[in-house]
Amino acid sequence: MSHDASNEKLSTRAVTAGRPPRADDSPLNTPISLNSTFTAGGPIGYGRYGNDTWSATESAISALEGGRSLIFSSGMAAISAAFSILPWGARIVASNQGYSGVMTLLDQYSKSGRLKVSLVDISHTDEVLAQLPGADLLWLESPTNPCLDVAELPQLISAAKAAKILVMVDNTFATALTQRPLEMGADVVMNSVTKFLSGHSDVLMGSLSTNSAELFASLESSRKFNGSIAGPFEAWLALRGIRTFPLRFAQSCKSAQELAQRLSAHPKVSRVRYPGLVTDSQHERAKKFMATYGAVLSFEVIGSGHDADRVCDSSSIITHATSLGGVESLWERRRRWPIESPSVPETLIRFSVGCEDVEDLWEDIQRALSAI
Repeated sequence: MSHDASNEKLSTRAVTAGRPPRADDSPLNTPISLNSTFTAGGPIGYGRYGNDTWSATESAISALEGGRSLIFSSGMAAISAAFSILPWGARIVASNQGYSGVMTLLDQYSKSGRLKVSLVDISHTDEVLAQLPGADLLWLESPTNPCLDVAELPQLISAAKAAKILVMVDNTFATALTQRPLEMGADVVMNSVTKFLSGHSDVLMGSLSTNSAELFASLESSRKFNGSIAGPFEAWLALRGIRTFPLRFAQSCKSAQELAQRLSAHPKVSRVRYPGLVTDSQHERAKKFMATYGAVLSFEVIGSGHDADRVCDSSSIITHATSLGGVESLWERRRRWPIESPSVPETLIRFSVGCEDVEDLWEDIQRALSAI
């Protein structure tokens, strides 16, 4: 009996995609292909051009995002590859507050003249639309890192495509379980596979997904000749993580919603940023097209940056560390990093909610807040 995988739910695709063909005694999992050299005559040719373990991981990401995918050695490698296909002097419209790695890279490109960069408040739709004329690329990150601003993705993508502007979306915070930008008309979707997809804080990897054969060829060429390739062992670990991604993400989102509500009532917290809160300025927009509100929240403590650091240092279950998306909860004061946007409040703590029991997490948060 034939099977139509296109009818599967995303949670099922995460488990089934990228498996070897079934046969008697066939392995259930794709093996780790530790090869740099291949006999002539096949489609791979050389270890920098392809790998069976890469292909399996790419198939799983493709099944989630709905476009053909490429994996890279890190999220920043994927982002750099995406920007590399733009002509010299191309103009990018991007958020004035987002992932610090992208903000730093765009600043470097702007200063060198490699790209012209127009920064906007991505949550102000009219401001974004006003900057589109003459742009070559609209780079959207939504929700933004770390302030959780939400871009009106359907409207912005539609407007940019009507003006023949390339659209790329960083989907790391939201993931395909929350929103699928390719279905909205975006050209390329980027994921830091390091985060929710692999989910165990042991892999550095990025991915790009697209439905355009032309863009895919350009991005694949960039990966080949810039050498930003993923290792086969890392690809295998990432694929293993994807198998449980929907379960992990569902638990983390549920806990994030509960903890955001409790933090909102805490006397030492001045503001909680989480689009799942009905009181959040981004909630009404987010609920129009986001299936979940994610597993990351940010909150500001009453006091100084030093007070926020003390909170992060005072937890026993939540780890004081950068990054996000793992089974373990992590938090940090983002302005401790010199490259963080000055628009981010000094006392803002970004909190990636993991899979621990929510009551244990709440007790840990209360103990940490009692340090100030």
